[in-house]
Amino acid sequence: MAQPPLRSIFIKFIWSLVALVIVLAVGTYGYHIIGGEKHTYLDAFYMTFITLATIGYGEIIDMTNNPAGRIFTIFIGTAGLGTLWFMFSTLTVFILETDLNTAWRRRRMEKIIKRLHGHYIVCGYGRVGRNVAQELETTHRHFVAIDEDEAMLEAQKEKNPALLFLHGDASDDDMLIRADIEDAKGVFAVTGDDSKNLMIALTAKQLNPGVRVVARCHELRNAEKMKKAGADTVVSPDFTGGMRIASAMVRPHVVSFLDEMLRTEHKLRIEEVVVPKQFESRSLGLLGLHSPDFVLLAVRKHGDWVFNPGEDYVIEPGNTLVAMASPHGRQELEAALLPS
Repeated sequence: MAQPPLRSIFIKFIWSLVALVIVLAVGTYGYHIIGGEKHTYLDAFYMTFITLATIGYGEIIDMTNNPAGRIFTIFIGTAGLGTLWFMFSTLTVFILETDLNTAWRRRRMEKIIKRLHGHYIVCGYGRVGRNVAQELETTHRHFVAIDEDEAMLEAQKEKNPALLFLHGDASDDDMLIRADIEDAKGVFAVTGDDSKNLMIALTAKQLNPGVRVVARCHELRNAEKMKKAGADTVVSPDFTGGMRIASAMVRPHVVSFLDEMLRTEHKLRIEEVVVPKQFESRSLGLLGLHSPDFVLLAVRKHGDWVFNPGEDYVIEPGNTLVAMASPHGRQELEAALLPS
């Protein structure tokens, strides 16, 4: 069942406040006329207030021999009570919708997460984490984001309704289990805290020894500790940024090519595909790995690299193929290596 739009409910609440102000203004003006000059506007406002609130402290303005005044009081009381009822019911719905809608969305996200397989877990959804997520999304890879900043996660969800996230500490066992780490392909430990990233790497490897962990490291002296904790690769943004700046100076055309490759509408990337264990060894000529969506660059076999392999080169299970490919090209290459 669709949830009522919160914006529509909020607008109704604002209109009910406007209606309440109008009722108070009309009541104050009316009672001032009924009471005459001996009663002030404050007396008239007080009379309106106790009528709407049904307090019953007594009438400041005497209605004993004033039928018109009594009819006016009935009108103000009815209009005011109706307005107050509508205002508080709208406010209640707004509060319930906000809480229930959030709870419903999170339960739905957790159900989707449980159905994922071969996904990635992005621990830390700050600037670095969001850039990681953007690359995963661009290359059609599923991921789950984990962060302790709930407001930021909700804001990112508004921008990207397809975002799957969990709110909490990614170094906690329960949080990674909720992210279905058992079926995950990789974990990114990219918070802004080296000690937190180290704990995430350690916890991830304990829960799933086969998962690949890439950790962010601010202080290079902590890199070796992260590797000992279980990180397969440790990346220092400062070091990598420095190398990129140097490359832009001494290899400008290479950097320009790589930048253009990332920005092109074909979304080209240097991808790697591991040959499945069930694959039957055969030559590249027999495989027919020719496509406008990918170009085979190299093959890694038994720790050695073979660049630009020929048609007679034999592909074996466990080899790693490196290719320049679009997301569709990567899927096409993976499909070509599936057992027939």
